Amino acid sequence: MSPLENDTLLRALAREPTEYTPVWLMRQAGRYLPEYRRTRARAGSFTALMRSPELCVEVALQPLERYPLDAAIVFSDILAVPDAMGLGLSFAEGEGPRLAHPVRDEQAVARLSLPDLSALEYVLQAVRKTRRALAGRVPLIGFAGSPYTLACYMVEGAASDEFPTVKRMLYSRPDLLHRILEVNAAAVADLLNAQIEAGAQVVMLFDTWGGNLSAHGYETFSLAYSRKVFASLVREAEGRRVPVILFTRGGGSWLEAMAESGCDAVGLDWTVDPRDARRRIGARVALQGNLDPAALLAPPECARSEARRVLEAFGPAAGHVFNLGHGIGPKADPDSVAAVVDEVRTYSRKIRAAR
Repeated sequence: MSPLENDTLLRALAREPTEYTPVWLMRQAGRYLPEYRRTRARAGSFTALMRSPELCVEVALQPLERYPLDAAIVFSDILAVPDAMGLGLSFAEGEGPRLAHPVRDEQAVARLSLPDLSALEYVLQAVRKTRRALAGRVPLIGFAGSPYTLACYMVEGAASDEFPTVKRMLYSRPDLLHRILEVNAAAVADLLNAQIEAGAQVVMLFDTWGGNLSAHGYETFSLAYSRKVFASLVREAEGRRVPVILFTRGGGSWLEAMAESGCDAVGLDWTVDPRDARRRIGARVALQGNLDPAALLAPPECARSEARRVLEAFGPAAGHVFNLGHGIGPKADPDSVAAVVDEVRTYSRKIRAAR
């Protein structure tokens, strides 16, 4: 593997001083980019795209050709894991993901088993090929969905505002949900370790739906299983620590617990005040975030101003990775993305110089 030319992200995640605040963006490769839409059209469907390692490499590199980002993220989908379990993943245009065989009763839960990693080889090939294509330019981030977030889709069968089927199981048959979560935690740990072995230099756990739980529910059904994943991960590869980022959308109430979970960085959504997060977490872990993705719908100068506000809120202390508070939306303005990335690079240097 080529040596890293830019390790700013890795140093920030280790809470070491950096010349500027590193920046990458959740969903930085996606529908807001016209070149992505062209690649997806060539693939014929999102499912075909995510299962083509060559096209995944193409898509992962597209934002780096436009913007001076400090990381690439492998192009995949968190639902590759339940698909490998035989639950029948599909994506309907305008409707989002669907699973043909949701897990809702004792029989379905009993049938659930750890997927063979050979069923996820296309993800690992995407990691290997993207890492080679980067040639040491920036680090590569691998990822997976949290055990609870995967369970939400696996039980509900699709995305939902309230996930009523999951909640019904949680309260009426928690034993079934715990069984699903145990299998998911093992599957997620296996996939992340395989991505690390394939060349991922950072890994991230997306707990997209953890925020729909009560305080007790979050600890019991989400964070407890994220901890199991972290405890099972290989934490060193190629002579360096492999940092782990935990992002829970809606997790602002539980920052202290997240920081103690075994991760190296906590991702903040856009509802969290970075000053408050710094006060509550201190220097225990790095922080990632947390520009409101909607700021990228505004003209470039407005988005640039919001980026400055976020940087000022985090301050010049070591251990900040600039990102969004959730993923880029399909209607984001690519010129506003360019303005934000440029502002992070330039303004964070000014903040450090004035310190």
